[in-house]
Amino acid sequence: MKNKLIAFILSIGVFSANAQGAANNESMASLMRSNGKIYVVVAVVLTILFGLFAYLIRLDRKISKLEKES
Repeated sequence: MKNKLIAFILSIGVFSANAQGAANNESMASLMRSNGKIYVVVAVVLTILFGLFAYLIRLDRKISKLEKES
């Protein structure tokens, strides 16, 4: 579990670094910031990530329970 979590966090960091480097078009970002919609986007992304983390933790606990039973 610990290795999976570390690998996932590192991959998120790599993907976000690549996305920031590739985002040369600042006009859409500045437009969304000026309208206040960037906060909606951030909230949706954080909700999805939280859901994925919760799902992975729940799945890991179920698998661990099944491994202990067998």
